[in-house]
Order: sequence, then structure tokens, then C-alpha cells
Amino acid sequence: MRIALVHDYLTQPGGAERVFELLCKRYPNSDIFTSLYEPKLTIDLGERQVRTTVLQKIPGATKYFRLMAPFYFPAFRALDLQDYDLIISSTTGFAKAVQKRPGAIHICFCHNVPRFLWDTTTYLREYAAYRKLSAFLNPIFQMMRKADLDSAQEPDFYIANSSTVGRRIQQFYGKPSVVINYPIDTSKFIFSDNKDDFYFASARLLSYKRIDVVVEAFNWLGWPLLISGDGPERERLESRALKNIKFLGHVSDTKRSQLLSKARGVIVVALEDYGLVPVEANASGTPVIAYGKGGVLDTQIPGKTGVFFERQTPEAIHRALVESNKIAWNYKQIREHAISNFSEEVFFKKVDRVIEEVCRSNQP
Repeated sequence: MRIALVHDYLTQPGGAERVFELLCKRYPNSDIFTSLYEPKLTIDLGERQVRTTVLQKIPGATKYFRLMAPFYFPAFRALDLQDYDLIISSTTGFAKAVQKRPGAIHICFCHNVPRFLWDTTTYLREYAAYRKLSAFLNPIFQMMRKADLDSAQEPDFYIANSSTVGRRIQQFYGKPSVVINYPIDTSKFIFSDNKDDFYFASARLLSYKRIDVVVEAFNWLGWPLLISGDGPERERLESRALKNIKFLGHVSDTKRSQLLSKARGVIVVALEDYGLVPVEANASGTPVIAYGKGGVLDTQIPGKTGVFFERQTPEAIHRALVESNKIAWNYKQIREHAISNFSEEVFFKKVDRVIEEVCRSNQP
């Protein structure tokens, strides 16, 4: 069976890319496709050949990949995948647009529907460029929504990473899905039950991640907070932070694992579609203080692996941190929860079963 693995773009090292890396390792003889590829800035694919779209030829496209958004759907549709029996797409938006030959099977790992199209106000609210150009951009987004709906008909089967994403797939695309919570490579995370006196946040510095609320909360508290990650919001956030808050920028996987294991708690304020960071924190034996909506409802047990807060406000984070400090955390139990439920072994047992069933049901 010839297998094609397709991802939106490989220009950054995010959670979706980490899941795609696991798929590439699982299927070492598959061919890899993406729209744009910048090997120095994304997951490690070794010597594997990565086939790209015509967008790769545009100067600066890998750096300004978000500006390429209107062109991704036609670029993926133009890929020639007629020789493949099974196509596995990994997407938050565009890769599902690829076309298969008659008789082939397309399974889509959907990390989310494209939020900038279906939740535009929330996703782009703090981007000055969007506010200035909204009259121009909104008609483009309207055309892209139609293209997204058309593309959503291509996959034969959807795998959602969380119950939240599964509901969105049904709501916007009218498609059923099976929920398989995405895994982490548990060997990459260090367990420690000896915590240092700091809290940790790890996220791309984008407006919807709501790091601004974390900064405000820790400005009040004066407690040590370390933040890893980079993005367009960094300068604004740093200007608002007091001396107890340090921005680390991009850190290595090794350094990040150390921070996750030694932190008293990991803060997650965004409404995450799934969210690998809470699971990674748990695999390190660290509790999570998280906004109690979205993917964390699938991965966290309040009072056992983390604490939820109900509003994205400094006051709510403050209360949750105080509550967390009162809990005698069982760090080994936190790690065991992650290992038992979110390991690669558990994940691929479920995936293999789904692929077998889909392939069997599509046989003539």
C-alpha cells in the first residue's frame, strides 16, 4: 500500500507539527507532502524527502507563510497524489483539500477547523493589520470559507484530536468524526518531584493564547514566571511585564523539558482545541492551571492533575493558583496519568484500529 502523508506547512515547531512528526516515524516508507518547508525551523524529518507545492518557489513564502493563506487550497488541490492508496492529511485548515484517485482512501487528522475563518473576531482581534484591513479582508475570508467547505468534502473519514474539535467538525462541515486524543513522546519528558519556585507558560506569543492575562496576574502576585515561545505579541507583552516575569524566547526541547519538570505549575489560558502542553506538563509530573474549556476537559482531572479556572481574567488565575498551592500534589500519579492515556503506544493502537476499519469498509 502506497501512503502519502500531507501537512499544511512545515515552517514552525508547533503541536500539530509534533503530531505529524510522529506520523512520519510511524510510516517510514510513506511520501511526505506539504505546501511550504523550512527544515531549520520545524520538526526533524532527517533525510526524508519532502515534496512541496508551487508556493515554495515564491521568495519569502516560508517566512511570511500566513500571508499565503488564500493560495493554499488551490496549491494542495494541484498536488498529484494519484499513485497513492492511502492519504493521511494533518491539518488545521488546508491539507484536507488534496484530491485522491477513485478507490483510494483519505483519512484526515483534523487538529481544528481554521479559526481565522470560522472564529475571525477572537483569533485576529488584537492584530492591528486586521482591524485596518478588515473591509478588504472579510470578502476574501468569505470566499475562503466556501473553499474550506468544499475541501472538507474530500476526506473519507475524520479523526479529531478532542471532543471540542469533533463538535466543530460536525458544526461547520457536517461531518462525523472519531475522537482520538493526540499523544506525546513520553521519553522526551523528565520526571521530577522536586519543584523549583517558579511557574511556567509555553506558547506561541499570539493574541488568542492570552498570555497578556497571565502577565497581568503575575504582575499582581509578584511570583516568578518564566515564559517560553516567540511571536508577534512578544514586544507588547514584555513592555507590560514586571521584573518577576522573564521571556525566554525559543528554547531547545531539552531546556523546555527541564522547565516543565521543575515548575510548580504550568499555566494555560488559551481556549485550546486540544493542547499538548498540559499533557507534556503532566508527563513531567507537573500540575496544570488551565482555562477550563476546550481540550483540557479531555486530558485533565481537576484536583488530581490540575486546576481549572472559568474565566480568562487575572482574578480567576489568581484564585486558581491559590487553590493549587493548597493541594498536596501526587507528582508520580500525575505522570502516570499521562503515560497511561497519552503515550504513542496507546494512540497508535487506536489509530491502527480506525485505519483498518475504514480500509475494510471501503473495499469493493
